[in-house]
Amino acid sequence: MSVENGEWFMRGLDWENPYRIRTWQELVNWINEIGFLPLFGNGVPGFSAEEHTSPRFWWSGDRQEDPWEWREIIAASGQVAYGKFFDKKTGFISLEWLPYFVNCRRAGYNFDARWEDGLAGRREKKIMDFFLDEDPDGDTVFKKERILSTDLKKAAGFGKDGEKNYAGVITNLQMQTYLVISEFSRRRNKRGEEYGMPVSILFPPETLWGYDRVTAAYSESPEKSWQRIYDHVREMYPDTPEREILRLIGKKPEAE
Repeated sequence: MSVENGEWFMRGLDWENPYRIRTWQELVNWINEIGFLPLFGNGVPGFSAEEHTSPRFWWSGDRQEDPWEWREIIAASGQVAYGKFFDKKTGFISLEWLPYFVNCRRAGYNFDARWEDGLAGRREKKIMDFFLDEDPDGDTVFKKERILSTDLKKAAGFGKDGEKNYAGVITNLQMQTYLVISEFSRRRNKRGEEYGMPVSILFPPETLWGYDRVTAAYSESPEKSWQRIYDHVREMYPDTPEREILRLIGKKPEAE
């Protein structure tokens, strides 16, 4: 997606192109095949859902044909992870590759350990406190209470007279893989009727897929996990300038 002559322009394939992705399940299958995928076009040409779908039905509201609607269906399916993972923009990660992103982006830290070591801020803690608790033995418990992001903002103390930059903090927690978007829902009025735009619902990935599965790459160094990700993009798109790959996946973690 780009701006040309003051107008938004969607990149994509012709409707009749045999390589065009035609359904949300086809998109999931491709994500699982290649490992991870940004939603929109970026500095790595061809590496996005946008560039492999038709621009015809974007934002049409047609659940069968609209890739913008597909992202809601895919997030709720639980077949892959969805969130702001690539240069603070949205995309998908297969469950096979998710542990490597988790290990790389977290640098091996669970959030409670990050907080204890002074590496997480107060605003991040206020948000994560809604999702994390401790059992009597002091082990982390991942709570399953479902809440709209708009309501989470209030519950965590953000707003006019509270903490600032809620959107930025939520984005950073997704970039660090402490939160993913699990589904979308609309707000309801006093009569129980839905209204407005869909609002995201977030959870730690451990809540959705289990701690052992999500942290399966903790046994290797964050640098090795990053190298896997970098090499994979480089293999798929060998002619891409390194700066564009780094912009998308982030810089290599520093070895301790």
